Amino acid sequence: MSAFGYVRVSTVTQNEDRQLITMQNTDEDIQIYTDKQSGKDFNRPEYKKMVKKMKKGDLLYVVSLDRLGRNYNEIKEQWRILTREKGIDICIIDMKPILDTRSSKDLFGTVISDLVLSILSFCAENERKYIRQRQAEGIAAAKARGVRFGRRRYPVPGNFDETIQRWENGDLKMSEVLEICNMKESTFYRRLREFRQHENDKEGTGTDSLFSKYVTS
Repeated sequence: MSAFGYVRVSTVTQNEDRQLITMQNTDEDIQIYTDKQSGKDFNRPEYKKMVKKMKKGDLLYVVSLDRLGRNYNEIKEQWRILTREKGIDICIIDMKPILDTRSSKDLFGTVISDLVLSILSFCAENERKYIRQRQAEGIAAAKARGVRFGRRRYPVPGNFDETIQRWENGDLKMSEVLEICNMKESTFYRRLREFRQHENDKEGTGTDSLFSKYVTS
């Protein structure tokens, strides 16, 4: 029999130390697989690699059920595949001994485990939905306060129009323009496009051919 441990955090900025320490406290030689990915489904590279390696009689440790996943139907389906199809025991450390298939082999224990699994799977999915709702509400509130999201906007220098004219006339090289504007080339073209569009909107004209030549080349 081999022992495996599955650790999951939702993003690369989250810390998995608590889960790893808990795994170490089991006093078993555990092969640990870690994913830094959402729990919305089981399309995770390390999880798939682990399941492929596991064999009948092996034991899987997970600190808490929401680390296994956050989708009600998929958690129950994965539990069925692991325990019934592959013959693997699962121990949810935070819910021992109720969610430890080694101690619930009899009918009563199986019924209780299935009930607890259903309840916790439901809670895990709804917590994920609640988190997403709070994030959306937080973003909406921040936008209402004037907070801007997305790519940082670099201000154009006061002599941007003059710099453009000198560049178009061949008086300045691109490297010199980028140094004057303190921009990367992609940022310069984007701000040039916005600047030209603003000027054209004021004049009620279409995009001029000279600008089109530069941004489409």
